[in-house]
Amino acid sequence: MEIIGWVYNLLWGDLITLPLPGGGTVGLSFLVILLIPAGIFFSIRLRFVQLRLLPDMARAAIRKKGGSVKGSLSGLQTLIIATATRVGMGNLVGVVAAISVGGAGAVFWMWVMAILGAATAFAEAALVQMYKEKDPLYGGYRGTPARYIDACFGGKKRPGKRTIPAILFALSGLICWCGISQVISNSVSSAFETAFRIPPLWTTVVLVALSAVIVLRKNATVKVLDVLVPIMAGCYFLITIVIICKNAGQLPAVFSRIFEEAFGLRQAVGGGFGAVLMNGVKRGLFSNEAGSGSAPCAAAAADVSHPAEAGLLQAFGVFIDTIVICSCTAMIMLLAPAENLAGLEGMGLLQAAMDYHMGQFGVVFIALTLWMFSFSTFIGILFYARPNVAYLFGDSWAAQTAYKVVALVMLFIGGMAAYTFVWELGDVGIGLMTIFNMAAIVMLSGKAVSCLKEYESKQ
Repeated sequence: MEIIGWVYNLLWGDLITLPLPGGGTVGLSFLVILLIPAGIFFSIRLRFVQLRLLPDMARAAIRKKGGSVKGSLSGLQTLIIATATRVGMGNLVGVVAAISVGGAGAVFWMWVMAILGAATAFAEAALVQMYKEKDPLYGGYRGTPARYIDACFGGKKRPGKRTIPAILFALSGLICWCGISQVISNSVSSAFETAFRIPPLWTTVVLVALSAVIVLRKNATVKVLDVLVPIMAGCYFLITIVIICKNAGQLPAVFSRIFEEAFGLRQAVGGGFGAVLMNGVKRGLFSNEAGSGSAPCAAAAADVSHPAEAGLLQAFGVFIDTIVICSCTAMIMLLAPAENLAGLEGMGLLQAAMDYHMGQFGVVFIALTLWMFSFSTFIGILFYARPNVAYLFGDSWAAQTAYKVVALVMLFIGGMAAYTFVWELGDVGIGLMTIFNMAAIVMLSGKAVSCLKEYESKQ
């Protein structure tokens, strides 16, 4: 536990503290220092592909799959899987935390970081497509960043051989996703206890039972997410539109507040910018996942005509996650009177905002939304685990099933109690994944650039 705590503090603690005008300070963690420059680097090298090729992203989402391999998934299906894991608690609790600490200006910096992160998401998704392989267990294609990490660190002398950084990446991913399982069930059971007075045990039993029915079947995961994700994201978006229409007169003041506080001296001193970096990036990494190496596990399964299409889809996924879903939460919060939210935090704060907008229905709606977001996240991370389990243990149904059972056990335990150690272990896992993944995609950035140039020349 001491070792995990030390690594956690190294990755997520304040590595550098910068002074701000007026006597304030802002702390930057190692991962913040890693991710933001990387987003700028890829944005410049790829000539802001995330903005230039927005129409291509939409076209890639509706393009049919090639169908050359039995059981393959379309680009849209892999976007849905990645969205299922991106759109989770970070879109609710993470946004609430950032606004609570950093004020309305935090929303603007979330948008900026989403734009930067989309370029990183393009690079890692395009690269994993270049190293995908056929999946003999589930059908279609599969892939993991571990493969291009091998190519990066193994060199020409060891083609196809496993390397230590790639093995550590895959292990870190499996550890991280088990940690996330506990966070998911704990948040859901807490929200249901608040909204419906349901004991955590009953909520957890139902959640685990439903999850087991889906993940222990061979190909139920994708079918369920194809239905669940559009419904949950669509309902949350529509209810936000209703709230915005009811409070349309406040919109100019809200947007004015967002931009004023984003660049205001008082907000900078008070931690507006720092709060987004530390809350937005730390929990936002669980949300949009750009650079962590998680979403490429879905991108590799896409049956697309060119690797760049998978990259465009995952960049589009970052926009859906942050620009759309996170902004919905921000609008719900900022359109509620401050006095109604005083002294509250976390889900209680968001539920109070919804109670103001829509009464008890709003409280129930948020609890159900959290359940759907969390449920889809759990199913999605087990899809991510498939290629990494295969990378470490070979094409074995026993290994695949064993990991699913472990994740289900962790899901049950998390619903009963919050174990800080396990949550920190999940944070350490995603932190290590990000380090190994970012090192590889920066070194292989030339391939991502060449891939994009080839795609654009063909278009």
